[in-house]
Amino acid sequence: MPPQESAGTPVAETEVAPPPSFTKLAMRNMVRKGRQSLLHFGLTAAGFIGFILLVAWIGRPSLPQ
Repeated sequence: MPPQESAGTPVAETEVAPPPSFTKLAMRNMVRKGRQSLLHFGLTAAGFIGFILLVAWIGRPSLPQ
């Protein structure tokens, strides 16, 4: 079925590209901000590893001696 016409003007069939994904935008932003992104990534990684080690240390089993 052909596209409907309204008020004598044909409907243009234009393909609109979907907006870029969140991942693509995040990667583009990371490339643009370079050093700051690497610093934040490093701090996040260090904090996460520190948190995991803290939880492991607090939850360690106490073995009888």
